[in-house]
Amino acid sequence: MAATRTYQLVLARIEEDLLAGKLGVGGRLPGERILAERYGVSRASVREAIKVLEAMGMIRTAVGSGPEAGAVIIAEPAAPIAMALRWHLASRHLPVGDIVGARVLIESWSVAGAADRVAGAEEIDLRPATALLDAMDAPELSRSDFLALDADFHVILAELAGNIVVSAVMTAMRQGIHAYVTAAVDRVADWEEMAARLRGEHRGILAAVAAGRGGDASLAVTAHINGFYTDTGVG
Repeated sequence: MAATRTYQLVLARIEEDLLAGKLGVGGRLPGERILAERYGVSRASVREAIKVLEAMGMIRTAVGSGPEAGAVIIAEPAAPIAMALRWHLASRHLPVGDIVGARVLIESWSVAGAADRVAGAEEIDLRPATALLDAMDAPELSRSDFLALDADFHVILAELAGNIVVSAVMTAMRQGIHAYVTAAVDRVADWEEMAARLRGEHRGILAAVAAGRGGDASLAVTAHINGFYTDTGVG
């Protein structure tokens, strides 16, 4: 079997070891020679699999011979999803409009869930989201800095629902579509007016969550997302 295909076997075997508890997050992968012998493949195939895992954000590697050397298993679930989204968007295979629709579904569900947690007297820390909104009020803020804070705000909204998978997907979508959003915002003639409108909408969404009004929060974030993409012409 060719090395370019054998590395997939290595990935599958490593996944099996993770499922079986033989490997875990924070642990170190055995060296190339040991993995090659264990899986019955060449060291070149193991090396290729390691490169794929690192690109996927599943491991972190360090060269050398000290205690920090080798490959450590980490958990960054948004990284591989974001990478796939960027590739599909760049190739025009995945319509931006579909990403927008997915964002509406995820964020409307997330803010409603967060508001329901508030209504159920569950303690939720809204201070990070509020701090981001305060930072977005700075008059000297550039468009790119505003968009960075905006992305962080929407990711935090998703995290408030308390679902790790939803948070990872939301982070990936924001990263995957960043270039499109930035290009669209750069074409906006009256940025001051748009930024002011977005600030107000952000405040309204968070206020609905803080008050435990799930339905209002869901409607507000849906109108916010659709309005932004309609006005900027993204996609």
